[in-house]
Amino acid sequence: MPADVLVVSLGTTAGLRAMEEQLTGSLRRAGASVAAVRARPAAEVRTFALTDLLQAREAARAARRGLAEHRPRAVIYSSSTAALLWPRPGAIHFDAPAAANRPGRHGVWQRPLERRRFAQAPLVAAWSPESLAEAPSHREGLVVPFAVEPSGPPVARRDLAAVTYAADPHKKGLDRVLDAWRRARRPGETLVVTGRASGPRLEGVEWAALARPGDFRALLRRARLFVTAPRREDYGITQLEALADGCLLVTAPAPGPYAALPIAQRLDPRLVADDLAPAIRAGLDDPVVRYAEHAADALRPYRREQVDAVVAEHLLPRLLARA
Repeated sequence: MPADVLVVSLGTTAGLRAMEEQLTGSLRRAGASVAAVRARPAAEVRTFALTDLLQAREAARAARRGLAEHRPRAVIYSSSTAALLWPRPGAIHFDAPAAANRPGRHGVWQRPLERRRFAQAPLVAAWSPESLAEAPSHREGLVVPFAVEPSGPPVARRDLAAVTYAADPHKKGLDRVLDAWRRARRPGETLVVTGRASGPRLEGVEWAALARPGDFRALLRRARLFVTAPRREDYGITQLEALADGCLLVTAPAPGPYAALPIAQRLDPRLVADDLAPAIRAGLDDPVVRYAEHAADALRPYRREQVDAVVAEHLLPRLLARA
């Protein structure tokens, strides 16, 4: 029997893999039969332009396999790169378009092709309103965010001062985080850098690669602060997870469709600053009362039942109406 929906994913990052799993789960809970295919890993190359080409080719191969095997009524490409060389038009679900995160020579071939794909897509579904605003012109748009839930009950005492995530150290601004921590830290306070097994030996800094997502969330439940200084943030899943697990979010005001940034600014504007050292001390020494409760209220649109409702009431009917 043909599937209702085929989801074609790149799966190149933990965030994309998690979103693919969430999207297929939401579609199935809405009553759809869903097949999912993932692009094979592409070879590592030096430029974004060639990286995107190789990944788009693998996504197209995966899509052709999925189309032949599952004969779906509708297709969703999970990321704009996955849609660039599509064998059949479909909806595009994306965190950020190449038009915004591939400037200059980095997007020399991707941007014009992406404009055509967005114009041809029957539906584009962005992770956030800001992502949708950055997208090239399209026929119809919808916001389907990444769902975030608390990972467990709060601990009685948070024994870690701060956590950061730096799988991509330049993009996440690890150098700026470490500099601010060096200036702000007091004896006995520890910053755990996750996403990397090792780094420079600095007083009050520990490194943790963390093989499982659950290990990262367990650290968040122990930490008082989540500190980050991204140079651009295409969405920021880890920041939303930190807020969901009760961390105070200390962040630089990065460009891009940074979902947690307006939430952090409302919760405590002192913690959003280009110079993170004073923000770190404000968070550790003078935290806003009931910060975690207010964060939980702000994250209600990101709860799974809310995202499921968007998928069931808006995304799936629009997909199948165009099938």
